[in-house]
Amino acid sequence: MANEFSVNTIIGPNSSIVGDVNSAGFTRVDGSLHGNLNSKGRVIIGEKARMKSDVVGTSITIGGVVYGNIIASERLIILSSALVLGDIITRRIQADEGCLIHGKVSVCTSDEQWEKTITEYRDTQGVLSTLSMVSKKSKGKPPNHEAGRI
Repeated sequence: MANEFSVNTIIGPNSSIVGDVNSAGFTRVDGSLHGNLNSKGRVIIGEKARMKSDVVGTSITIGGVVYGNIIASERLIILSSALVLGDIITRRIQADEGCLIHGKVSVCTSDEQWEKTITEYRDTQGVLSTLSMVSKKSKGKPPNHEAGRI
């Protein structure tokens, strides 16, 4: 329980990070993050936070803007000041009046449903990642046309 209350990682209000953040414990974001956030503990995203990130944690509280998917293995709290543009997977959710959510929300009530939903999500993300890499490799290359043929 001691790890629940000790802050492991802080991204302050005037901080901006481009890149993924992996945290072993409690994480608080009040600045800007353009990269995924993976925490093995609680996550608090403050009202001034602006994130283009997928967020993974145990218990997540969102007060700012998150453009990305959210996976909260225990619970998710979305405050009235929050804007979430992405899909959500959690076991329990609390969404305050006034918050904005645009995406698919999956609340899993059993371990079996949780495992199935997480597996489907990861499979989809793997396919999207592969398609993205193929698309990046093909950009900038001229079309494959035979010379002299129309």
